[in-house]
Amino acid sequence: MTANPYTPRPAVELTHPEWSRSATIYQINQRHFTPEGTFRAAEAHLPRIRELGIDIVWIMPVHPIGEQNRKGVLGSPYAVKDYLGVNPEFGTLEDLRHFVDTAHGLGLHVILDWVANHTAWDNVLVEQHPEWYARDWKGDFRPTPWWDWDDIIDLDYDNPELRRYMTDAMKYWVREVGFDGFRCDVAGFVPVDFWDNVRRELDEIKPVFMLAEWESRDLHVRAFDMTYGWSWNETLHKIAHGKADVEALKVYYAWNDRFYQRDAYRMLFVSNHDKNAWEGTEYEQFGDALPPSIVLSVVSEGMPLVYNGQEAGSDRRLVFFDKDEIEWREDEQGELYRSLFALKKAHPALWNGAAGGRMVRVPNSAESAVLSFVRAVGEDRIFAAFNFSDEERTVTLGDGPQAGTWRDAFTGEPVGLTQGQEYTLPAWGYQVLTGA
Repeated sequence: MTANPYTPRPAVELTHPEWSRSATIYQINQRHFTPEGTFRAAEAHLPRIRELGIDIVWIMPVHPIGEQNRKGVLGSPYAVKDYLGVNPEFGTLEDLRHFVDTAHGLGLHVILDWVANHTAWDNVLVEQHPEWYARDWKGDFRPTPWWDWDDIIDLDYDNPELRRYMTDAMKYWVREVGFDGFRCDVAGFVPVDFWDNVRRELDEIKPVFMLAEWESRDLHVRAFDMTYGWSWNETLHKIAHGKADVEALKVYYAWNDRFYQRDAYRMLFVSNHDKNAWEGTEYEQFGDALPPSIVLSVVSEGMPLVYNGQEAGSDRRLVFFDKDEIEWREDEQGELYRSLFALKKAHPALWNGAAGGRMVRVPNSAESAVLSFVRAVGEDRIFAAFNFSDEERTVTLGDGPQAGTWRDAFTGEPVGLTQGQEYTLPAWGYQVLTGA
């Protein structure tokens, strides 16, 4: 019997790990994370990371780094010399296994940064399988076109045997070390059908979590649980510097609502290793807009990321190709993240993908400066409002689902909201309310 061609196919065909539904994510740049820069030293931080409210730990590539055409003294971890090896700078394979086992014992899940698009010039595959590499117009190995990535050369995914090798290498790290999935570098430069099959084979070992460094709907169907919210970050950066207003942010959320699948996870962040190294710290990037941006990354639709050091108020650009260190200290930003993550876990309205509530706009009389919305799942409701401008705003709330009695999520104070009432937020201010 022929299938009805008018029957909609599932928008997301993969199954998210159940533990990812209310999850948050933390990135470790192990070279900079501790003075020692090792897995063993980083392991000592895992209880603190868990206590912060983190569920997923993403560690940057662990493999030996190429020496040919290396950048800086230590080189880029994204210039992989051996997909099955461990960089001695970080420790041994047993040290890495111990790190993952310790994380699991704390209830954390660990994903490994994977670089499938390209390798170092002196990767073992260059000698063993030169036919697996892309070539330039002269027939030579080539870096990724148009970028300054001259320490790497591209692979050619038209070759079935390369696909088999790369898939088996990824399976090795899940099966032998216990990784719970992967963050995949420049995922959009690698064919989607490769990723679709990788996900299928990895899930046969155990349910995995896959994060794509990319923004695209097709990656969510069968391959990736989550993609980067690059455009969210860039829009808020423009707002912080007076180059855009909240109307631009509403464009992001319109695309999130209509272009992306209901059960697609988007990763929201104010910093990561790329942003910090090449464009500046979150303080440079966001200035006075940083606190409301952090809060929005947690209470709007998406999974929030913490880049190592943010919870300590780290205000340094960490050098990428050489050794650098984070100054660990107590900081109010860590307390903000801790309270926000506790709020996220306690309220299903704030969970990820289809498990959480859709953002429903609450219209207001200053739409270019103030963003206001409600998220709800069953009886659980969250109201949030943000003033992304440098002056106090008093607005009139319009025809939205905000009517009722609420409590301030941070102070516990009762707050009543109605349609047509006046509502005031300070410059760069925010308020998050929970249904009373």
